[in-house]
Amino acid sequence: MIDLHTHCLFSDGELIPSELIRRAAALGYEAIAITDHADVSNYDFIIPRLIRVCAQMNRTMTIRAIPGIEITHVAPDDIPPLADDARSLGAAIVIVHGETIVEPVAPGTNRKALEADIDILAHPGLITEEEVKLAVRKGISLEITSRSGHSLTNGHVARLARMHGARLVLNTDTHAPQDMLSYATAQAIVTGAGLSPDVFAEMLEMSRNIIRNRFIENRV
Repeated sequence: MIDLHTHCLFSDGELIPSELIRRAAALGYEAIAITDHADVSNYDFIIPRLIRVCAQMNRTMTIRAIPGIEITHVAPDDIPPLADDARSLGAAIVIVHGETIVEPVAPGTNRKALEADIDILAHPGLITEEEVKLAVRKGISLEITSRSGHSLTNGHVARLARMHGARLVLNTDTHAPQDMLSYATAQAIVTGAGLSPDVFAEMLEMSRNIIRNRFIENRV
């Protein structure tokens, strides 16, 4: 299992980073990114601390812990510059909180996110075909999620992504220990979105590629 979308107590998660990473390792995860919710008020606080704790945990553990950020409920026009700032501070994985149908995300968030330097558009809701095509052109991955509520549009996202050749990843949007997944449950969620086990293998490889391209490990 690889999960590139999780939260610790730097935003609305329940665990400190070290426990979140340790629990993922105990479940056999290959890699985990911590991507706490951020806007201009806190991203410069979160990112350096995640860089430090991930580097420290990576000294002794086989799981790869990766510092990231999830830009959340930010005005669409503010997303690209904030993504650039997050990247300059060292966020290896940059996610944008997409237009899920269960939260009042500002219209236009998906498009502005896809115009920015990001890695993953999380739970993009009723994403349009044009937005999916933009994701393809930009090489940005779309998320299939296990998160309750956000997952209601997994089938829609999966169908358009496969129709237009968009990259897909599976993430949990973990906030608490019970949100973490076994490999078998993750595979079942992908199947439930109308995708095959072969596609699940492709999704895991896509997550690996994001890590290879974005994460330069620093040990402390």
